[in-house]
Amino acid sequence: MLARLSSASLSFEGHVLIFLPLPFVVALLLLVLLAFVLHGDEPARRNRPFYALLTLCALQSVIVGLRWGYDLAALKFALPVLASGVPPLVLASFHSLIRKDERSVAAAGWVHAAPTIGMLVLVLFAPRYIDFALIVEYVGYALALLNLARVGTDALDEARFEGATAAHRALLIAAFSLCLSALFDLAILLDFEWTKGANIGLIVSNANLLGLLFIGLTAVVADRARALPAAGAVAEEDPVATPQDREILDRIERLLVGQKLARDENLTLSRLARRAGLPARQISAAVNRLAGKNVSQYINEIRIAEACRLLRETDMSVTAAMLESGFQTKSNFNREFRRVTALSPVAWREQNRAGSLAA
Repeated sequence: MLARLSSASLSFEGHVLIFLPLPFVVALLLLVLLAFVLHGDEPARRNRPFYALLTLCALQSVIVGLRWGYDLAALKFALPVLASGVPPLVLASFHSLIRKDERSVAAAGWVHAAPTIGMLVLVLFAPRYIDFALIVEYVGYALALLNLARVGTDALDEARFEGATAAHRALLIAAFSLCLSALFDLAILLDFEWTKGANIGLIVSNANLLGLLFIGLTAVVADRARALPAAGAVAEEDPVATPQDREILDRIERLLVGQKLARDENLTLSRLARRAGLPARQISAAVNRLAGKNVSQYINEIRIAEACRLLRETDMSVTAAMLESGFQTKSNFNREFRRVTALSPVAWREQNRAGSLAA
């Protein structure tokens, strides 16, 4: 009903009021998100796959609005081609948070171009299979995202530790969004079979609103997790002999605590591995086995310990202690502080200072 009203023309006192199709509103919101990300990102941190994804989603929304809001039937051939480009860009966006060599990136680019090329062939020669192909593609890429998420936050080794948890959560939401889009494609397919497409406009408009907004929001969340590139980074090499877990943990503790590397706001698992001279997978495995947590949680606990020291021993404000210990956002700092101490920073400071004065 909302989709129908959004594209309706109503007469009021002799004037015709034209309401914009709902997908146009979605496109506007996506463009606002894109402008927000571009404005907030430093040039060195900018992530092209995320920007391409937001732009494609906005363009798809405009085409949907023109097709179903203004009945421009000629655009129906463009919609499946644009839609087929969304899942590869979603996966490429999250792959940008994983360290890999340039050859694998180039090979993946050709592989992920295949769905769009295949969809163009179907549009030209076998349009009856378009909906089925889109369902298979979206579900396939959703499974690929879930497989990537299966490892946990340590899989996103180019994500800042502060943002790794949010990026991992966005990865799961993106997989859900692709599945949701596949369900809408299935509904369209069934609507053609049962009602000859009587409800397709309503289905497409709502699918566009939910699916593309979810994908756009996850892109923004994950983009915030990207770290600034390290200057003079060297390629990771496997050591001659594999260190024991305790030796690995001692080495990274010296870096994180002794050399205060934990306070680096752009610290990632990949960057920590380069500084330690160890493969990232060995660091992750050692922390998992000895500390019983992922690397993101482990480092955030070191940061919280430093924040607690500052709150207890100095008159520094909570915000200053947050920044000094390596956190950049209050929401993440407060969440991690409560996870570690079960108290808010203010309550922890009052309780511990009261205890030290009593002693």
